[in-house]
Amino acid sequence: MSNFRIGFGYDVHQLQAGYDFWLGGIKLEHEKGAVGHSDADVLIHVICDALLGAANLRDIGYHFSDKDPKYKGIDSKILLKEVMILLRNEGYEVGNIDTTVCLQLPKVNPHIPAMKKCLSEVMGVEERNISIKATTTENLGFVGREEGVSAYCVALIYSK
Repeated sequence: MSNFRIGFGYDVHQLQAGYDFWLGGIKLEHEKGAVGHSDADVLIHVICDALLGAANLRDIGYHFSDKDPKYKGIDSKILLKEVMILLRNEGYEVGNIDTTVCLQLPKVNPHIPAMKKCLSEVMGVEERNISIKATTTENLGFVGREEGVSAYCVALIYSK
């Protein structure tokens, strides 16, 4: 078995007025927010899935079911902390993560430093090991119509 493993995560959440918009552990000011069972932080969700997948520990829905009322409205940072415990219990550490958020509005780039700081603290990894990129879809599709947000993540983990 190799000391290095990679995992991939993908997630989508609908955007609607009247919801808070959490992304990368911070609250963004916007007239729409992401809809979900938890706080619907799409960026944290893809990070969780990529890390779990890399360690062959299934996915976020397996560990934190949206059918379980104890996760209703939960702060996704709590889920990420739990994922890090699972990962470390298996003897793994995070090498790096690389993420992309697809969102028409609000603009993500001004918030990336705060997101990296927040995620670094939650995960117990250096900020330089967390990459967050953002793109629009040039007004195409559900992202372009501002109906939803999607995100991707690739994670590299290694055994100690």
